[in-house]
Amino acid sequence: MSKPKPFRAALKSKIGRDPHPVDVYVGRQIATVRVQSDVSQTELARLIGISFQQLQKYESARNRVSASMIYEIGKSLRVPASRFFDGLPENGESARQASVLPVDERIDFIASAEGRHLIERLVQLPPRVRARVSALIAAIGEELAISRHEEEPITRPSNRR
Repeated sequence: MSKPKPFRAALKSKIGRDPHPVDVYVGRQIATVRVQSDVSQTELARLIGISFQQLQKYESARNRVSASMIYEIGKSLRVPASRFFDGLPENGESARQASVLPVDERIDFIASAEGRHLIERLVQLPPRVRARVSALIAAIGEELAISRHEEEPITRPSNRR
């Protein structure tokens, strides 16, 4: 009689699998609250006892965040753990509907390394120079909006009745 083999769970390949939309949403919420709280990834990681690389993986949904870690993150940022789930579809709705959740690109940019470096440099400028840089950026944005508007085909309402 042969020895029974230990049970082994079938390993599923992660290649080509995207993270679940809810994991992406929760990760973005962690980044949003962290940035709004003016806490760096390094600071938050130290507060909750993980490496900043692990926190980056949580925020980008490369790694799922456990319930206990969500609790610790909320405690460290002084928000309830439920804050990271605000805005998700209700239980009766499809979880896949979370993939169409609104994404605030401004927060994503601010949370990025490029955004943080830009803000750090802007804050170092004298207030008058900072105001002029802001006005310049606004003027460039207006020009781009005008250019985009001019490229759109003009549709005129017909006068037919």
